[in-house]
Amino acid sequence: MDRARYAKLASVAIFLMMAIFFVAAAMNTGPVEAARADDAAAAGASGYHLIKTIPVPGAGFWDYLKFDPATRQLFVSHGDHVDVVNVDSGKLVASIGGMEGIHGIVLAPEFNKGFVTDGRAAKVWIFNLKTLKVTGSAPADNDADGEVYDPVSKRVFTMNGDSKSSTVIDANTGKVVGHIDLGGGPEFPVADGRGHVYANIETTSELIEIDSHTMKITHRWPLAPGQSPSGLAIDTKHHVLFSGCRNKLMVIMNADDGKVIATEPIGQGVDATRFDPETSYAFASNGGTGDLTVIHEDSPTKFHVVENVPTEMGARTMSLDPKTHDIYLATAKVERIQNAPPHTRPFRVVPDTFHILVFGRK
Repeated sequence: MDRARYAKLASVAIFLMMAIFFVAAAMNTGPVEAARADDAAAAGASGYHLIKTIPVPGAGFWDYLKFDPATRQLFVSHGDHVDVVNVDSGKLVASIGGMEGIHGIVLAPEFNKGFVTDGRAAKVWIFNLKTLKVTGSAPADNDADGEVYDPVSKRVFTMNGDSKSSTVIDANTGKVVGHIDLGGGPEFPVADGRGHVYANIETTSELIEIDSHTMKITHRWPLAPGQSPSGLAIDTKHHVLFSGCRNKLMVIMNADDGKVIATEPIGQGVDATRFDPETSYAFASNGGTGDLTVIHEDSPTKFHVVENVPTEMGARTMSLDPKTHDIYLATAKVERIQNAPPHTRPFRVVPDTFHILVFGRK
């Protein structure tokens, strides 16, 4: 195991130990009820506060969230399946199963398809957006994790962490059309709508630009002073990238020339970032400190932290509703497994404590 990978696993273990203590103190052992929203703190400077909590059954670990504005459905990566939740009713619509250890979810509505990375199975599952049933799969490399759908090339780009590669899939046919050596372990990617895919390289603390047509890396830019980047978001209008780094910095970069424009402080344990073009807010969800950093883009070259909104420990992944501007986060109660076998995760999710937090400005 290389040093960077070991450091990542160590940081995850530290985070989970913190989660056990703080989440146990903050949560009941039974299912979380929506009524908890009544106890939410008053809205701060950004206006964001807890609106409601949506309980989701099951006990698996979670990863990325993907919101579909057209159907008002939130797709939640949850262990070996995808939970589909209607955010308005708070009801579980479907569970898309038959998978192993999943991470990223992207949608290609023009082809009526969704794509799910499965790092354990080294493949990408393909499902029908209407029936919410698996229709096929495509091979990927080990540790297939984050992914992005590029609407210009009509391709899905996976980020395969341990394999330090990207698998490229034709969204229409579901066939693999390319493979890119990334030169380091990638985290989250974004597309700019102009034929470029950007991705954080966690192990080298860089950000790369990929031509989505040629499937070639066209630029490689350092993120210093940011280290171990995870979440990535983009302001497509002004060509600004927001990279959430695990040394508690948001590194803000010009997507045209790779120059670092600014850095802003964020919380501990960031995993996801998002940008809302209507409000000019950039967000970092920090699972270690249990908060949501809200940064305002005053102009394409000037930014400031508005506030850190308290969420819950472990709420590290996030999705955004572009219409209502609501933020969705996921977390659960985690506890230690006594005498866990060697080389296994010494923690587990307490059954029926998994839930979605909905933060809004209403």
